[in-house]
Amino acid sequence: MWRNSRQGWGLFAILLHWTSALAILGLFALGWWMTGLDYYSNWYNLAPWWHRGVGMLLLFVVAGRILWRLVQPSPEAHGSALERRGAALGHLALYLLMSTVLISGYLISTADGKGIAVLDLFTVPALISDLPEQASRAGVVHWYSALALIILSAGHALAAFKHHYLDRQDTLVRMVDPRLARRAKPDKTTGEQA
Repeated sequence: MWRNSRQGWGLFAILLHWTSALAILGLFALGWWMTGLDYYSNWYNLAPWWHRGVGMLLLFVVAGRILWRLVQPSPEAHGSALERRGAALGHLALYLLMSTVLISGYLISTADGKGIAVLDLFTVPALISDLPEQASRAGVVHWYSALALIILSAGHALAAFKHHYLDRQDTLVRMVDPRLARRAKPDKTTGEQA
């Protein structure tokens, strides 16, 4: 149940997916909120500390997701050839945007040459710093790629709901419980077990 199969996602992939989704939504909301904080707010230093720390943990989670996806099979996609192609391109775009947001965030935080303290557990060193206008350029990339990621994630969620409620497919169920995806389901057109 931990590993993927051609019928459904394994528990490890499911946990990584939902951890990433919650962290991305939380980080976007926190990032948006903290840009309006003034210097005298109690959260002026604390909000960025949380944002950077959770962001770095998410970077490790996303790297793990990419590695897991490379070594594990992906469940067979449902829908027409056009829908399957769109899903593949959409997933690729999600991974590229997640990576872009997280790497640009890292570049913002390490522009001064200091490492990132990850929730006071450990420090990620500044491997790249002192590039021309590193913080401001990475900041622009960070903002627009985060915005694009949220929009694409919303489309991803809508597509999952469409497959679940309109098409009556198990696409969404497969990302919730690996046991449900492995049960044989009758084919809608023939009535035979899949």
